[in-house]
Formats: sequence, structure tokens, C-alpha cells
Amino acid sequence: MNANISSRINLMRIVLISGIVFVHVPYDPATSPYVGTYGGIDWLRIFLGDSLFRVGVPCLSAISGYLLFRRGLENFDYGRTLKTKARTVLLPFLLWNLAFLALVFVAQSKDISSGYLPEVIGASPREWLSFAFALEDLPINLPLYFLRDLLLCIVLSPALAWLIKRYPAQTLAVLFAYAVLPVPNGIFLKKSILFGFSAGIYMSLHRIDVRSFDRFSWPITIAFLSAAVLLSILLYQFGPNFPVWLEMLRSLIAISGIVGSWAVSALLVRTNIGAQLSRGSGLSFWIFCTHFPLLVLFWMIWNRSDIGYYPAFYCAVPLITIAFLAGAYALSARWLPALTAILAGSRTGSARDMRARTGAVRAGPSPQQRT
Repeated sequence: MNANISSRINLMRIVLISGIVFVHVPYDPATSPYVGTYGGIDWLRIFLGDSLFRVGVPCLSAISGYLLFRRGLENFDYGRTLKTKARTVLLPFLLWNLAFLALVFVAQSKDISSGYLPEVIGASPREWLSFAFALEDLPINLPLYFLRDLLLCIVLSPALAWLIKRYPAQTLAVLFAYAVLPVPNGIFLKKSILFGFSAGIYMSLHRIDVRSFDRFSWPITIAFLSAAVLLSILLYQFGPNFPVWLEMLRSLIAISGIVGSWAVSALLVRTNIGAQLSRGSGLSFWIFCTHFPLLVLFWMIWNRSDIGYYPAFYCAVPLITIAFLAGAYALSARWLPALTAILAGSRTGSARDMRARTGAVRAGPSPQQRT
């Protein structure tokens, strides 16, 4: 793969997943941004969490689809792909989610964490299956629903690739309508994942030069950010119960973020910090799998401390979480490299690269959750 494309993909992963940390910062009804208690800060929370960084899910899906078929349909080995993804996606999903489920069970049995997470004690077998494996609803480690839906896309990938190879416009149009229109989700928890994954397949199979619009990076970036600002203004005005047209607009802008984020990556990769952050994907996957339990823990500590000024929590905790997890990843990779490789889905690189990436993150920058 072209070195520039590879670097930008890695850069997008770490930036988007760091943004997803902001999406999942917990709050309660009293501190909801739609109450409007903190004015401009509440609008900023909506802009970051409900508008700008909602692009993370479709963008990461598009990357996965693009990489899966980058060698073309004729060289795609379905059996080998399933075996590889069982190690790089399914196994980390099970390890991180089941470990957190066990921790929540122990905590709630001792009357800890009640009200912060779904009630595991006394849940029905059907609810337990969703908590553990996301069969019908969100897993207990909420962000991991993305891995669950991604696995579904991988299972369906031969059929998707066949359709996109022969009927690209029709297939993408149907999947676009499915993602944007208020139709049932079906077997997917997040509809935009299927469209993003399929868009990535399209770019690979039809040999789209993803750098062809780099000369328009600034106009695309400005247009995308403007759309995100407009959406956040509308969300702030109408939320938290959005009309159907606004939900559709939110889905549309999230999907448009596939193009917008790629344009942003063309600008960021030229900077020093962008170049440092683009050196690997192990850290980004680690942060993705681990940030939600840590955010909930910080939220519990915050409520017990009774400090009260929520904007301080919102501004500090995501940065603390990212820095803490970056340090934990570096230490784990140094002391327990084999285990770290398993937990990071075999995405770890050299120790030198990991130290560089975690150093770059340090230098750089609600229970009701919505992604």
C-alpha cells in the first residue's frame, strides 16, 4: 500500500478513536447538555459528541472495508479472512467485554456501580446474552458494538463485494437509504457501519484513487466542519428528542464524514504530531476497547467526590483517560508483549514505534451514551 495512504489511515484511527472518547463521556439527566445549564460549554459538548465525532463509526467502517479488499476480489480468501478476523476482532471483543461484564457483576453484587451501568444482577438470560455477546442489544462495554457489527460485515463481505463489483451504484444507493432513512436496523446495531464498510469495499474494488481530491482538502474540510457546526446548532435547539428529519440529517452528516475526515487527514499528516501519530494502530485499538470502563470509573469517583462543576469533569477526564491508556499500553507492551498483542488484536508494532506513538499522544493534545 502507498505509504501516504497507510499513514493517513493510522492517523485517522487514532484521531477518530480519541474523538469517540469524548462521545462516551458520562453524564446524568441533570448534567445533560440539552438542559442548557452551562450555555456555550453545553453546545460544545453537543458539537463534539453528537455531531463532529459521530463520524468515527462510519469512517472506521470504511477503512475496514477498504483494507479487506485492497488486493482485489480475485485475491480475497474468505476462509483465511474469517480465521484472521477471529483473532484480530472477535477474540479482543470477547476478552474485553466478558472481563468487564465479570467486573460489573462483582461490583453490583457488592452494591457498587448501581445506576451507572445496566443491572446485571437479576437480568434475564436473554439480556445476559446481549451484555456478553451483543446478540440483540448493546454489549456491557458499550463501544464494542462496533466490533460486533464489523464482524457481521466481514461475514457478509463476499456477498457485499459481489454486489458492489457488479452493481455499485444500485448497491450503495440501497445501503445509503438504509443508513439514513428511519427504517428498522435489522441485524445491525448501527446502520452506518454497513454503509461505511461497503463504501470502503467500493473504493478498493473499483480502484478509486483516494488521493485524487487531496488538492481540495481545505474546501472539503471547511465544508465538513461547517456542516458539523450547523448540525450541532440544530441539535441544541431541538434536543434531546429530535424530529425525524433531524435524525436523518445527523446520519447524513455522519456518513459525509468519510470524505471530510479523509480530507482532514491529508492536512494533519503533514504536521509533526500527525506524522508521529500515524505510525501504528495498536494504541488506537487499545484505547477503543478500554476507554469506556475507565470513563465510568472516573464518573463514579467524580460523583462521590461531590465537586459539582460538570464542565471540569468533561474537559479533564477524556484527556486523562487517553493519557492513562497510552501509558498503560506502553507499559503492557514492554512487560507483557504477548498478552498485549492478543488484547490489541495483533496490531502491536515494535516497542520503539509504540513508545513514539504513546509519547506523541502525551505531547498532543452517560451512562446515557450516544455514538
